[in-house]
Amino acid sequence: MYLYLKALHIIGVVTWFAGLFYIVRLFVYLTEAHERPEAERDVLLPQLQLMARRLWFGITWPSCIATVIFGGALLHTWWPPPTWLQVKLVGVVGLLAYHGSCHWLHARLQAGEPPWTSRSLRIWNEVATLFLVGIVFLVVVKDGLSLVYGTVGLLIFTAVLMAGITAYRRVRMRSQESGR
Repeated sequence: MYLYLKALHIIGVVTWFAGLFYIVRLFVYLTEAHERPEAERDVLLPQLQLMARRLWFGITWPSCIATVIFGGALLHTWWPPPTWLQVKLVGVVGLLAYHGSCHWLHARLQAGEPPWTSRSLRIWNEVATLFLVGIVFLVVVKDGLSLVYGTVGLLIFTAVLMAGITAYRRVRMRSQESGR
């Protein structure tokens, strides 16, 4: 039974993250579609809204719920929870808050009211990556990694991600300026 719960939990985690990564990318496209000429906007917005709705309610929410249920069912195997698991659970609560913020963004974009710029959404898309990296490293190394080294590593990873976003933005701007 334990292995089935663990397998279902891992499947839930993988599909939840896939949904979180893709939904924010759709948010970027929806936000940018509002800036397109009317003819393009009239075609793009309904299609992107449909894609976002299907992804959000058909994959991302069910995967989130499955992850919480199957992960919760596995908690008894680690009771009382060691320090690394307590920190991981704090990360999971943070990820649930991120999920909630994406739900708010989804609702606003479905209403045709983009709350953020596409650049802000691109940055927001990387927050899920930070949760993924932090939680996975914590699970893999458990108590072998000090909190200080883990935090420093995550901060360095965040800086590298932000540098990548900035570099990509510069490349995009140059490409648009040259008319490509």
